[in-house]
Amino acid sequence: MNLDIEQKPLKPKKIYQLLYIQVLIAIVFGVSLGYFYPDLGEKMKPLGEGFIKLVKMIIAPVIFLTVSTGIAGMSDLKKVGRVAGKAFIYFFTFSTLALIIGMIVSHIVQPGKGLNINPNTLNGAEVEKYVKAAHDNSLVSFIFNIIPETLFSPLTGDNILQVLLVAILFGVALALTSEKSYPVFDFLQALTIPVFKIVEVLMKLAPIGAFGAMAFTIGKYGVESLKNLAMLVGTFYVTSALFVILILGSVAWYNGFNIFKFLRYLKDEIFLVLGTSSSEPALPGLMKKMENAGCDKSVVGLVVPTGYSFNLDGTNIYMTLAALFIAQACNIDLTLEHQLGLLLVAMLSSKGAAGVTGAGFITLAATLAVVPEVPIAGMTLILGIDKFMSECRALTNVIGNAVATVVVSNWENRLDKDRLKEVLN
Repeated sequence: MNLDIEQKPLKPKKIYQLLYIQVLIAIVFGVSLGYFYPDLGEKMKPLGEGFIKLVKMIIAPVIFLTVSTGIAGMSDLKKVGRVAGKAFIYFFTFSTLALIIGMIVSHIVQPGKGLNINPNTLNGAEVEKYVKAAHDNSLVSFIFNIIPETLFSPLTGDNILQVLLVAILFGVALALTSEKSYPVFDFLQALTIPVFKIVEVLMKLAPIGAFGAMAFTIGKYGVESLKNLAMLVGTFYVTSALFVILILGSVAWYNGFNIFKFLRYLKDEIFLVLGTSSSEPALPGLMKKMENAGCDKSVVGLVVPTGYSFNLDGTNIYMTLAALFIAQACNIDLTLEHQLGLLLVAMLSSKGAAGVTGAGFITLAATLAVVPEVPIAGMTLILGIDKFMSECRALTNVIGNAVATVVVSNWENRLDKDRLKEVLN
């Protein structure tokens, strides 16, 4: 009897049972409905939003359980600080590199050249809410926002960094009280099993969520909106793809794994992000897959949630690329000094709005607000296509965080390389 149970997971699924195939089919149907019946496509919005809301419901418990039990299981708490330190070194390095690459590419391709937009004719009213959000998310308010109202209030909210802070404190407390806290530790470990089963059940609804999200996006914004700004969208997608293949691919090769095999391993999460235009639905599955790939549980718990706020490679490429696109479209020549200032401000503002919904557009607003040479009203030029670019931002962010998790695990000698090789092959 036990033998049969163990053999069942080894039975290969039929192609139509694979999650990424189901999501891909749903995307095709969603795009078709939105294109041919735009009014009906717009009405599918609740399906996409409902699915994302369901997944966000389980994110806080997943992070809390993974991080607290991971830290509690560590024999040396100094390792927690060391892992966090190495993770932030990685985040800072590659986030900055992404900003620089976006700036370099914008100079080479010049996607905004020739549009000849008069800045005085632009109506900035449409982007006012993003400018306000940027002002509301200063670095000081961001830091204070990490501190929750109560110990357990983050578990009922959607602030990832608050959940992470409480989980770290709780995990450290469990480790320091060791034997006295064994019943609590055992309970949390046991609770992990049904919580991840809930994630597994919710993922079966992913095709419905992807269908609704794509039908709404195409129905509301239409592919026609891409025509005028196709150069910018195409440049962003190609730049992000090259960043993943060349930059992250080189990092992967140096750390002993193949980026293409790694992307194939993450195909469920990749298509889920593509279908929903959001990286959040992929977070629980990504954490589970990173553990399954041989990464230490405590490293996964620290790196993945933190990376979701601080390691936004796709968002950073978008920021400098979009900022210079607006300058080029308005025929504004930026000096080297202005561009370096833009880069420095972008580095700070990308951290100030970390973890905020719609962070890509908000961080762009925060950057342009303190770089007067580029008009903030110019954001109206890309408002209509931002939804299409958010998919690529989210994809690049998720892949970047997955690579970061493996790399930091390897740096800490807490990576099962044989297991990683096994799952990737």
